[in-house]
Amino acid sequence: MAGNIFGNLFRVSTFGESHGIALGGIIDGCPAGIELNFKEIQYELNRRKPGQSSIVTQRNEPDEVNFLSGIFDNKTTGTPIGFIIFNKDHKSYDYHHIREVYRPSHSDFTYEKKYGIRDYRGGGRSSARETTCRVVAGAIAKQLIKEITITSYVSSVGDISINKSYQELDLSRESIEKNPIRCPDPDVAEKMISKIQEIKNKGDTIGGIITCVIRNIPIGIGEPVFEKLHAELGKAMLSINAVKGFEYGSGFDGTKITGSQHNDLFQQDGTTKTNLSGGIQGGISNGMDIYFRIAFKPIATIMKEQKTIDKHGNFVLMKGKGRHDPCVLPRAIPIVESMTALVLADYWMYTKLSKFSSIKKN
Repeated sequence: MAGNIFGNLFRVSTFGESHGIALGGIIDGCPAGIELNFKEIQYELNRRKPGQSSIVTQRNEPDEVNFLSGIFDNKTTGTPIGFIIFNKDHKSYDYHHIREVYRPSHSDFTYEKKYGIRDYRGGGRSSARETTCRVVAGAIAKQLIKEITITSYVSSVGDISINKSYQELDLSRESIEKNPIRCPDPDVAEKMISKIQEIKNKGDTIGGIITCVIRNIPIGIGEPVFEKLHAELGKAMLSINAVKGFEYGSGFDGTKITGSQHNDLFQQDGTTKTNLSGGIQGGISNGMDIYFRIAFKPIATIMKEQKTIDKHGNFVLMKGKGRHDPCVLPRAIPIVESMTALVLADYWMYTKLSKFSSIKKN
């Protein structure tokens, strides 16, 4: 299986399956001398791990990372950083009933047709548990580009949405982490949580949207023509399990207005009066805030009986078993931020530290 490496200069390669012994990865290209805050790395993992509230899967995993190489005296040495996270609470028997059955909207059918074999235990390599490794790498990338702030929050669940722009919200860590859905609007958050509980009680699932905001980013990040900043961010987001859409700046709403309404007019200092471009023009950051939205579908595993087929082409009835998320959004927040950080860390390596720090900021 190819496609397990992300990045060009700051690269992460991940390994492991949902119900295997462990997951892990190797980060290659991280510069020497970066002093790491291990509490922050574990904090990011804790935001992603299962069992953290009643509206996520109750699988009980500590998700404690063990570093194997590339770090000495709490600093990176410039050599590959190896890490591993052991699985503690995998219950493979929950999946015995689908050994020969293809779950609707899962990777079961495509994996088996492509490779001739599949790990049916929790989806194996296709499980979102793989993203644990991305969060470790992303937490280190955040510390590499610490001048830049990356903030994500849940902006909609189903048809319940925050009707405010990100500028009108308190996007502090305390505000976002105050509730289990990670929505900075407390009134809307309460409605979202109630909706998820309602859907969960029916044995169903629900999707929504995460908004991500990048602040204090220098002008000049992005490599046209085939490595435009928004293109790399889009690729990173679309590689996350359950993601069905990505838009930045005005996105699809920008198609409903004219060019004269959409253009971001300059001010004398080079900033713009509006920011419908989403902080990126010509594939290059312009110094304004970068903001984008990611659409997550409802999780495919539901606790309702559905008609499907088995590997022999026979119609069968199946129902999900075990522990699953009724809504992926709250646990996807650190994944979105980590993939964003990995993209920016890769560009950081292109520009080198001295050049990156000297680029004029607005």
